[in-house]
Amino acid sequence: MTYRLLSAAFLGTIALLLSSCQSPTAGQQQMPPGIVRGADGTLYYDPSARGTSLPGQPPAPAAPPDVISYWEGGSGNGPPRIRISRNDQTAYFYRGDQLVGKSWLSTGDVNHATPAGSFRVIQKNKWHKSSRYGAAVDAAGNVVDAEIDIKKDKLPPGTKYEGAKMTNFMRLTNDGIGMHAGFLPGYPASHGCIRMPEHMSEIFFNNVNLGTPVTID
Repeated sequence: MTYRLLSAAFLGTIALLLSSCQSPTAGQQQMPPGIVRGADGTLYYDPSARGTSLPGQPPAPAAPPDVISYWEGGSGNGPPRIRISRNDQTAYFYRGDQLVGKSWLSTGDVNHATPAGSFRVIQKNKWHKSSRYGAAVDAAGNVVDAEIDIKKDKLPPGTKYEGAKMTNFMRLTNDGIGMHAGFLPGYPASHGCIRMPEHMSEIFFNNVNLGTPVTID
């Protein structure tokens, strides 16, 4: 799941910010490095900010380059279908039996495995937000808890839930598994969803239909 939303690894960073002896400028939000708030008010994890850090802290490791994704398009020789390989962390897009594109992925982590099996795209929602995973923010928009599972966690007093943004969402199961844009650290790291680079998620989104078959192995 978390697309560009805050990762749990930044909880410690947030704690450092809150406990720092340096007082923030009046009105300035206490945001960990790499976290930005978009024009729509949504919290994003900005991969371009990787490598920044708090004073005295080691820089965060940069995400590896994407050497997998490409799109050739073309009509192919049949309807679209997708194969997702968890071992390869790659999605293969076919038209009939012709491979027309590939996308780098980040599937579910060890505690939130992406299910294997045969599925179909049952919903397309370009501006989807998670109804389960997100962040707790206060009235000023500051992050109080960066990793909230709204089904299990209580929101801290005075905060509200802000769902993780999952752009170009292609739903595969009724319990929330789907493909969508998200940050790719180079290993399985999601809550079960299939994260893709934003440009590839848009291409896949624009080229699948409701009912497009998706196999996950």
